[in-house]
Amino acid sequence: MVQLTLILHDLRSAHNVGAILRSADATGVERVICSGSTPYPRLLGDTRDPIVINRNTRAIAKTALGAERSVKVEHFDDTLAAIGHLRAQKYTIYGLEQTPKSTNLGSLSPRFPAALIVGNEVAGLPASVLATCDTVTEIPQRGTKESLNVSVAAGIAMYALLDTTKA
Repeated sequence: MVQLTLILHDLRSAHNVGAILRSADATGVERVICSGSTPYPRLLGDTRDPIVINRNTRAIAKTALGAERSVKVEHFDDTLAAIGHLRAQKYTIYGLEQTPKSTNLGSLSPRFPAALIVGNEVAGLPASVLATCDTVTEIPQRGTKESLNVSVAAGIAMYALLDTTKA
């Protein structure tokens, strides 16, 4: 089994989290780490306010359609701590972001185990996170818009990364 973990950095929308979980289930992603302010569903031993837990879980479930229960979800307050945790397990870290030095996703030959970090739709991934990535990759844009919805971009990237293994 190919090991791919997603890290969701400071996503704003619970609906995007749910859609990403659904795609993660479809592609066989091993786990999704929600970091920073990213909403996440109820977790074992969750210490958040019950109102917040219930609100986030319900909102995520609307688009996850059960994947919030079938995909392993973890939470880290700090994205850099999540990256450090995965690095200790010998994960290759990929950031999905448009930068002057980004590699085209279609030409990437990923190394596994791997983690893919996606970020906030407005702010993207901060420089501190990009600096920790082994490779920053991007989805080429052919139209007039500069980016895709984060859940769409994450889905494209999951399939592209995992397709290279013919899994």
